[in-house]
Amino acid sequence: MYRKIIVAVEIGALANGDMTFRKAASLLDSGGEIILLNVVEDIPTYLGVDIPVDLIENAAKDAQEKLQGLIVSTGIPAKVEISHGRPASGIIASAEANGADLIILSSHMPDFSNYFIGATADRVVRHAKCSVLVDRRKA
Repeated sequence: MYRKIIVAVEIGALANGDMTFRKAASLLDSGGEIILLNVVEDIPTYLGVDIPVDLIENAAKDAQEKLQGLIVSTGIPAKVEISHGRPASGIIASAEANGADLIILSSHMPDFSNYFIGATADRVVRHAKCSVLVDRRKA
């Protein structure tokens, strides 16, 4: 089916990431590769004064540990990638850099705020150059 799959995981919704990771494994070609990705959002500069300096660094370490734990708990081999910036941009950039042919991410059911801001999944679907599977979860 797919030879290289990016599985975008939100650390705050790790249970959804577990189910999405398992779904990716079922869609992977023999000899294919799964990349578990978490994008750590940068802190806006206007908040930088009020936020501890090591917050971003700690968030990246926490994400790395939790994604490695997900690999261990599922027994599914994967590579872990942590990037920084805006989630949708980071997911798309990773897919392009890794030559992915599928991005999988989970998304809650849209609400009124999505009409003004736009969800990460919406942005990824609109701008990705490869196939995107949005795994719907109830909020």
